[in-house]
Amino acid sequence: MRTVFFDIDSQLDFLFPAGALYVPGAERIVPAIARLNRFAAAHGIPVVSTADAHAESDPEFAAWPPHCVAGTAGQHKAAATLLERRVVVPNRECDFALDGARQIVVEKQTVDVFQARNLGRVIESLRADGYVVYGVVTEICVLYAARGLLRTGKPVTVVTDAIETLHAADSRRALAEVRENGGALATAGEICGG
Repeated sequence: MRTVFFDIDSQLDFLFPAGALYVPGAERIVPAIARLNRFAAAHGIPVVSTADAHAESDPEFAAWPPHCVAGTAGQHKAAATLLERRVVVPNRECDFALDGARQIVVEKQTVDVFQARNLGRVIESLRADGYVVYGVVTEICVLYAARGLLRTGKPVTVVTDAIETLHAADSRRALAEVRENGGALATAGEICGG
């Protein structure tokens, strides 16, 4: 079975208190995300890492404070979550090659990664039999990713100790939705073994 890991928005602006759109407590999940990404690399499992890459006047900033502006420090992924041999896939019409890439960074400008222009091509080329999802924020970007992946008809597992939320009640509803639609929940230890 070919599994693909989805590391959702593990970027500085979300993960740490100095970030422009800090998710309170998110720094606590960085070690779990790093562990999952390293486990994937060690076992030949591709990691798709989504990343906001906003323009300075991005329409999303009507709903959210400016964050993850392309090229800023806050837009960068946390160093612990990065793998060697990675490729960045911009959210525009372009050619890209995934051969040998352990980490595929898919840039996006909306909360729903399935609106990223090249995600469909990335998923198609990886030919996954199942997905493991983690990152921030549970009830927004993680949920959109899980919904989209569940629509592929393949098994989806959300890693409960490698996600963080803005509102606990919203997180509970999001995880319940994942389960009601056939998804599963697991811990990083259950995924990585130990």
